[in-house]
Amino acid sequence: MSQAAAFGWGAIIAVLGGLIGLGGAEFRLPVLASIFKYRTLQAIVINLVVSLVTVIFSFIFRTGLVNLDLITAHVDVILNILAGSLLGAYAGANFALRINERALKLVVVIFLLVLSFILIGHTFIEGLGSLSLPVWLRTITGFAAGIVIGIFSSMLGVAGGEMIIPTIMLVFAISIKIAGTLSLAISIPTIMIGLTKYYRQGKLHELRAERGFIGWMATGSIVGALIGSSLLPFVPNALLHVLLGVILFVSALKLLSHGKA
Repeated sequence: MSQAAAFGWGAIIAVLGGLIGLGGAEFRLPVLASIFKYRTLQAIVINLVVSLVTVIFSFIFRTGLVNLDLITAHVDVILNILAGSLLGAYAGANFALRINERALKLVVVIFLLVLSFILIGHTFIEGLGSLSLPVWLRTITGFAAGIVIGIFSSMLGVAGGEMIIPTIMLVFAISIKIAGTLSLAISIPTIMIGLTKYYRQGKLHELRAERGFIGWMATGSIVGALIGSSLLPFVPNALLHVLLGVILFVSALKLLSHGKA
């Protein structure tokens, strides 16, 4: 039963994430904590592992839908944000290991709430267009945004796609579908840095008993990523972002209620 549940939740979450180029970690985190009853830090580390699998396969599936030449044409954007996110990911993992469980859970809830409002207002953000910044200021802004994204990625066990995508759209004037695929390319090494830090701290060894659960959820995530990526051309972006924003808002409230129980 737990295997079927792990596979099912992994698939469902990856479908939602794959539609807009995310690892789905923001949806998976409250599920791990509220439904499967993992402690917050355990849920974060498991989330990173499954997120890595989801992001890798989402990127593979999406590059078949988005012209790969358009991705390579924006490699400078990837490297710009990635440079900051790798630095932030290392710092974020250190912080997560020092903060207590209750405070960490509160940070997670606040983060989910903020992301819900970002997603609900995504149409407005997209309508703003780019900020028309000079090249040097774009570079600085992209690097600074990457640091913040990396910190949240490793600290909360998320890929940070909801922050990466609006950053790419606003700062670099890139369309949302290409931005979604670029965000996956940025997320892969960012997640790996966070996992490396947790590995050195022995947190991955503590999850040996959960290898079966992680394997089933990762397998479901691969299936879901394929389905979500395939549905991408048929789903209106505006409606999708509002739907995901509502889901995140509800997830944050459920996680907060779980902490009071």
